[in-house]
Amino acid sequence: MHRHFHHHGDRGFHRSRYGWGGRHGGEGREHRRGGRMGRFFEHGDLRFVMLALLEEQPRHGYELIKELEERTGGAYRPSPGVVYPTLALLEDEGLIRQTESEGGRKRFEIIEDGKAELDRNRPSVDQVFGRMDEAAQHAAPGRHRVGRAMMNLGMALKARMSRPVSPEDLDRIVAMIDDTASAVERT
Repeated sequence: MHRHFHHHGDRGFHRSRYGWGGRHGGEGREHRRGGRMGRFFEHGDLRFVMLALLEEQPRHGYELIKELEERTGGAYRPSPGVVYPTLALLEDEGLIRQTESEGGRKRFEIIEDGKAELDRNRPSVDQVFGRMDEAAQHAAPGRHRVGRAMMNLGMALKARMSRPVSPEDLDRIVAMIDDTASAVERT
């Protein structure tokens, strides 16, 4: 399958004819919080950061999202709409491969060509990790933990709402969310 990629400035990547579509915000602006650090990733940087994280250990896409959020102290969290297409691109380029882990989830690992590509770009990758470390140092304490908890809640709600929900169960879910919001406000 031939894939054709275009970069559209601040709109991000667009894969014509086969999906994806334009993205507002580009690689470096996805879910960025605080605004103090400017742009995290220039064009193509996220690819190499993901290769570096996969060099450390094989990971699922969700694990990559969590790791990027934690390494920036919660200042940056890429969406699945950025991470999974990037993984597909890296796989198409022959830099990573999929393996299955327990539960049949896709796990990705770097292969030799990916390691060679990463080595050729190591200085710029180290600079990006430096910017990520700086963001983590300036982040509000605990921000990434709250962001992770919110992401977990969102995923739990999405999973639960994908199945039939009785009116009584829906009332209980809404009440739990409302009660939690009230408790957070009182804290």
